[in-house]
Amino acid sequence: MNGFRLSIWFLFLMPAMLWAQSSTLRGVVIDQQSEIPIVGATVILVQATDAAPNGNMTNADGQFTLKNVPTGRQVIKIMYLGYEPLTVPNILVTSGKEVSLNLKMQESLTTMNEVVITAKVEKDRPVNDMASISARQFNVEEVQRYSGGRQDVARMVANFAGVATGNDSRNDIVIRGNSPTGVLWRLEGIPIPNPNHFSTLGTTGGPVSALNTNMIANSDFLTGAFSAEYGNALAGVFDINLRTGNRERYEVTAQLGAFSGLEAMIEGPFNKKKNGSFVVAYRHAFTEVAKQAGLDLGATPLYKDLTFNLDFGNTKAGKFSIYGIGGLSAIDFLAKDATAGTSLFVDPNQNSYNTSDFGVVGVKHNLLLNDHSYIRTVVSASANKVGFSSEDLQMNTDGTPFQLIDVKDEGITYRLSSMYNNKINRRFLVRTGVLLQQQVLDTRVDTRDGTPDIDGDGRPDWLTNRDFDGHFNQAEAYVQTQYRLNEKLIFNTGVHGIYFQKTKDFKAEPRVALNWNFAPKNTLTLGYGLHHQTQPLPVFFFRDRDANGNYTEANSNLGFTQSQHLILAYDWKPAPNWRIKAETYYQWLDKVPVDKTASSFALLNSGADFVFPEKGALVNEGKGRNYGLELTVEKFFAQGWYGLFTTSLFRAHYTGSDQVERNTAFDGRYVVNTLAGREFQIGKSGRRFFTLDTKFTYAGGRPYTPIDLEASRLANREIRNESLAFSQRLDDYMRWDVKFGFRLNSTKRKFSQTFYLDFQNVTNRDNIFAMQYSTSAKEIGRVNQIGFFPDVLYRVEF
Repeated sequence: MNGFRLSIWFLFLMPAMLWAQSSTLRGVVIDQQSEIPIVGATVILVQATDAAPNGNMTNADGQFTLKNVPTGRQVIKIMYLGYEPLTVPNILVTSGKEVSLNLKMQESLTTMNEVVITAKVEKDRPVNDMASISARQFNVEEVQRYSGGRQDVARMVANFAGVATGNDSRNDIVIRGNSPTGVLWRLEGIPIPNPNHFSTLGTTGGPVSALNTNMIANSDFLTGAFSAEYGNALAGVFDINLRTGNRERYEVTAQLGAFSGLEAMIEGPFNKKKNGSFVVAYRHAFTEVAKQAGLDLGATPLYKDLTFNLDFGNTKAGKFSIYGIGGLSAIDFLAKDATAGTSLFVDPNQNSYNTSDFGVVGVKHNLLLNDHSYIRTVVSASANKVGFSSEDLQMNTDGTPFQLIDVKDEGITYRLSSMYNNKINRRFLVRTGVLLQQQVLDTRVDTRDGTPDIDGDGRPDWLTNRDFDGHFNQAEAYVQTQYRLNEKLIFNTGVHGIYFQKTKDFKAEPRVALNWNFAPKNTLTLGYGLHHQTQPLPVFFFRDRDANGNYTEANSNLGFTQSQHLILAYDWKPAPNWRIKAETYYQWLDKVPVDKTASSFALLNSGADFVFPEKGALVNEGKGRNYGLELTVEKFFAQGWYGLFTTSLFRAHYTGSDQVERNTAFDGRYVVNTLAGREFQIGKSGRRFFTLDTKFTYAGGRPYTPIDLEASRLANREIRNESLAFSQRLDDYMRWDVKFGFRLNSTKRKFSQTFYLDFQNVTNRDNIFAMQYSTSAKEIGRVNQIGFFPDVLYRVEF
């Protein structure tokens, strides 16, 4: 209950009286397809009162400034002859921080004699104009608003249709029944390693996100049949953009959260003559501070991260920026901290030690060639280092630690991405690009866990399951087009190519989508995509040892896994700020790695556990299929409230080398999410606000392979009955979260405060994590997830 007491303490520290102050709203308006600044666009603040009109026009760089904007949620309208008018609702204005917007307008296909102002909510459209199906835009305000999100973009998108988590301990994302390993993370248009603390080689999730939500600009999340510029992914894409700093004044944000930790962010102008800016943020685990203060928290997660974005503004050579993100994390799981019976992380017979570090730095260059085309180039380097070791206390017969597992993974990847974008005319857009990367990897895994005693010394022998020190290259290229046949029909098509030097495989992937606005406020979209992905590196470099003690990399010839995705979507906007969307899909998976001999194993199930399967002699002969129906009913934030209801009905099956079709590990069958929130103004001056948000999730239990109790007892370790793979199901998952908060603005100076208290799993439901064999109790036990937990957040901006 320490988090609850801390939150109450913060509540009483808040000033009793704060008075409202106006703020400044800035932004840049560009053409949606060519990204050329729009000069002379009219920007008007839509005010509910009879206050004096507040408007401005964009300058030669497409920039505008609106001063004396009241605090609270505001709406602006943007008009420019020849372009579709744009209305931007729900802009949160506080007294402590100026608002900066990056806005895109779309050129109209019809010649306009006059501008007709119509409300047009663009929240549902992705940032990437060519991502026309199964794509959703999100922003930092959503991540911070939704209850139960822990300031984590991965947990936030679990509220969207087609996405499931069902695991409170990690943020792995299951999209339409696919493994989490099928997710691609991109930052500023280029792939990055797993951006989570406590990550391991080949995974895409983790317990704590290292992406600082205060640093994120409007970004996209895609769940299938994505456009041609995205490659080497089967399930989905996080396309993250970093925000730029304030170009006019210095601002500071300080924050404390139970999960996100202690945080400080500073931003401001950098070379004002060229409209440059900087923003940098640092976070430090609150648990580490608590431990140093003397609190005994058992296995204490220690982590910290730094994110920055330096924008050098406009120069004759183009626009340059340097960005980066880095994170350090470590945790020890000691046997003394284990609870009776089974434990989610701690083995009562082992001590385990884990470290995980990563970093990304990139240089981004934008060059406008003329009034309709540009080139964007990004050069980056990313590094990751993972260490894991464990010792078996039962084998410490001579008093010295008996090391059981030793994992050392170190890698650095160099990437070059270059894209050419040409808006040939108002109807036709062409985009082409290339991505080159070289990955240098030094990985080694030594284990004595479950190995035989060949040398007869009474102890299991060391086996080296992975030992690679070298590099390999990968190249991707694409071309995609968008053709607007008329106001009702938009046709997106493209081809993506991928080449993997290690296996000398090359694949060409067609992508196509057709959007038909067949009636006012009604749109049908049909999309198809062929996708390929390389195998997870821990599996790819796994080594087998024969009877003579010789090692071979048994999986080094594994080719791509292939996926075909067909989607039909219907989108209806029955009223302003409302959206109803239904999608149905079918996904064929082919060339899935399975055992060479008949068995139930398939790599499609990887990611269901913390580690990858140690399997050799795999072949690309497995199959899978996912299909489902999704429904979204959304009320965008307006008139002081929002609502979101999503439901997904889906099935996920696979066929192993034994030719038996089974449920996959992610075949949860259904997920239902209901979210709602209300913002109440305290008083009539617009100074103070009380917010209330709630979320309810119900999801089907995932399949699992039953444990063979007698075999586990004989082997003194957990053994599953693989002939009955994924034939049983865990109990359904249910969770209810409630979040309330206050937002207070000062009138005397630029200062604002925000306080949230997020009660997660308020019913304290015992959601099951797994069935596990206990070597100490010699029985099968149930491992539950986190129960009730209060998450607190306090933020000041000035």
